[in-house]
Formats: sequence, C-alpha cells, structure tokens
Amino acid sequence: MAGRKPLPLAIKQIKGTVQKCRTNPHEPRPTTALYTPPEYMSDAAKEAWNYAVANSPPGLLSALDGAVLERWANCSGLYREALAKINRAGVSGMIIKTPSGILRRSPLMDVIRELAMEMKVYETEMGFTPAARSRISAPSDAPRDNDPWADIAG
Repeated sequence: MAGRKPLPLAIKQIKGTVQKCRTNPHEPRPTTALYTPPEYMSDAAKEAWNYAVANSPPGLLSALDGAVLERWANCSGLYREALAKINRAGVSGMIIKTPSGILRRSPLMDVIRELAMEMKVYETEMGFTPAARSRISAPSDAPRDNDPWADIAG
C-alpha cells in the first residue's frame, strides 16, 4: 500500500482531525493496559520498561504494544550497559589495539550506535520523541462553561 501509514483513531481524536469519511469503523481498540515487564528481561530493560509505562500519556500504550515496548526496553537496557562499560574505561575504552598493533575503534562503539538507531525507530513508532509528540496535541483539561454557543462561537 503506497502513501503514509494511517493514524489510529485515538491519535486522530487527540489531534482533532477525525473525519467520518476517513475513519475505519472496524478499527480494533485494545483495552488492556501495560503494567509489569516480562520476568526474563534484564534489570536495566525492566527499568526502561517501567519508566516508559510510568511516563507515557494515559491510554497510549496497551497490552498489544507490549512487544514493541519490549524490544525498545531491551535495546535501551543493552545501550545503557554498553555505554556504562565505555564510560568506566574512559576514552581508552573507545579504542582497542588489534593483535597486529593497530589502534581501532572499539566494537562497543558500533554496538552503541546500532542500538541507538534501532531505539529511535521504536521511539518514533510509540511517540517517545519530541518530534513525534509535537504532531499530537492533547485536549486541554480546563473546565468548559455550560454555554451551548461556545462550540459555535469559539
């Protein structure tokens, strides 16, 4: 299918761009929320999972999104562990010496870069980046007057 990926109805409602002619009336609506990370994840990945669930807008992540969040959390955990290893070693951790005596960049630097790029894909998909969030405007929670003309007159 060519063109842009269609937005879910929930995102269209938040943005205020719902049009009946462009709405899928049979769009599945997941209702189960995400809570605890899978037991087999590392502690760093569980920490990333809990952070994402605690700080995402209410109703954004459902149990159906668990697989994407799991991949992001695992990447985040590995990224943090690799970066901590480099940071402990300092600048010397960024460079290794080959058996022939040539100085090269550490393979951990490539791992960190690959994980960061993979995380960015998941973050964009789930609305975790500032750019992704800027496309969505949440409705204001300010109390509205009971004026029936407010919607018409603005």
